[in-house]
Amino acid sequence: MSANGSRRGREPEHDILTVEEVAAYLRLQPQTIYRWAQEKRIPSVKLGKEWRFRKSILDRWLDEQMLSPDSGFEHLKGS
Repeated sequence: MSANGSRRGREPEHDILTVEEVAAYLRLQPQTIYRWAQEKRIPSVKLGKEWRFRKSILDRWLDEQMLSPDSGFEHLKGS
């Protein structure tokens, strides 16, 4: 690390994602992500005219979706 605390030579971890990046990550169409954001079906925030997503929160949300009682996979939850 340099004196100012930055890590030179490493790619910064991109925790803030755009609609297009979320769509690619979840393998869905950007229109679907945009609609879900508007409908508050996916954790997101609108900054000005743009939607943004935090990857760590999306990962937690995805786990919750997969392990919900309605999913049929609730038995996979850790004790």
